[in-house]
Amino acid sequence: MYTKVVVPLDCSPLAEVALPYAEEIAGKMGSDIVLLTVLPTEEPGEVENHLAYSKKMVSSTRIQVKKYLEAQPDAKITISTATRTGNPAEGILDYADKGYPSLIVMATHGRSGLSRWAIGSVADKVVKDTSKQPLLLVRAKGNHPDMRAKRILKKALVPLDGSVASESVLPYIGEIARNLDMEITLLRVVHKAEHNFSEVENYLRNWCETLAEQGVNAGYEVRTGNAAEQIINYADETATDLIAMTTRGQTAINMFSLGSVAQKILMDGNSPLFLVKV
Repeated sequence: MYTKVVVPLDCSPLAEVALPYAEEIAGKMGSDIVLLTVLPTEEPGEVENHLAYSKKMVSSTRIQVKKYLEAQPDAKITISTATRTGNPAEGILDYADKGYPSLIVMATHGRSGLSRWAIGSVADKVVKDTSKQPLLLVRAKGNHPDMRAKRILKKALVPLDGSVASESVLPYIGEIARNLDMEITLLRVVHKAEHNFSEVENYLRNWCETLAEQGVNAGYEVRTGNAAEQIINYADETATDLIAMTTRGQTAINMFSLGSVAQKILMDGNSPLFLVKV
């Protein structure tokens, strides 16, 4: 499912915050890594700086990935670079939507417009316009500590609303969880007056059993109240490493229109966000 892990970089330390996540996923899943840069121009000075930067990043990424391959002597992962010129979002989409299965891992802050998801930003356009590839968004908040000394992705939270659309994320996050030995919690947020709690618990329990058959350790939680607030609160309370969800669903997870559940989670939450477009 993840032949390549694509990491957009803009030569800034903030964008590099995505790299530890990409290294861990690729290292555990045997995926190649592509470091993608979109240059504003093809001026010689810009190109020369980019080549020097890319060489440095390939070298450091290769060193980090090797740590995950120590137990897999026969595994081989390619670390390569790709370059586009022009609009950053269009360059990322042009490369990513080429038909091979990829995961885009990118920071939501950086030199070239990745700025807390302001309307019209690079990351906003990538989410709205990508049609094929799942996307992992990592918040870059100022100076970020080195996370590589420990496992990064241990617990994932998957909000479900009972719709087939919201369930579409499960195969994607399930494969990551199985390879990284992540624990998944399925979360359903309901209104007291509108749902039968027994029915909701049976629904979540059945999904946990299905995931267990696939080798994924999963549990569930039911909460009442505002969907986005409860998702954020639960993720913070349990120190969740990743929230995984689709960008369309029954409860207003609707392609990131302003005010949607997913938009609020992205703007107000603290966990990285894994998105699958349906």
